[in-house]
Amino acid sequence: MRKLTILLVALLLALPAAAGQLEGVILPDQVTVSGRNLVLNGLGLREATVLMVNVYVAGLYVEAKSSDAAVILKADQTKQLVMRFVRSVGREKLAEAWTEGFDKNAGSSRAALAPGLANLNAAMTDVKKEDLITLTYLPETGVTVSVKGKDAAVIPGDDFQRVLFSIWLGASPPNVGLREGLLGRAPKN
Repeated sequence: MRKLTILLVALLLALPAAAGQLEGVILPDQVTVSGRNLVLNGLGLREATVLMVNVYVAGLYVEAKSSDAAVILKADQTKQLVMRFVRSVGREKLAEAWTEGFDKNAGSSRAALAPGLANLNAAMTDVKKEDLITLTYLPETGVTVSVKGKDAAVIPGDDFQRVLFSIWLGASPPNVGLREGLLGRAPKN
């Protein structure tokens, strides 16, 4: 029994510290991206339809915590958005959601950013519960789109990253509670 207790304690100590939990999804308090340490800014829940169906829990990682979306959207900052799905979603629905978000946030730059959006949508596949989609922006590289742990596309451009992350942080997010949570504010549903 004592050996089992020691083993369990050792396993618990070996687990990474979790800073955020929402809807049963736990994300670490920090991640390392290309040698840069990013901290969890906040967690938000994507709810869809008038029935408020839970779709994914998103975590936003940034170089320095901020509740100011404009600061986070600056091009000179590395950032990462991690989406852990709590239900299955088809590729077409994902592409439809990204396109709708772009349409709401791109303004006059929509046409210029269309090739990047097409690359993002082409990188999508059907996702199941527990799958991850990760969007990582490095100023010198662009946005790396990772689906189910595999890099699927790299999309260059400061303007592209600003509109992409505005889907969640801009004036017209999928739901306000999602944006508020990612900005480290108390979620509002």
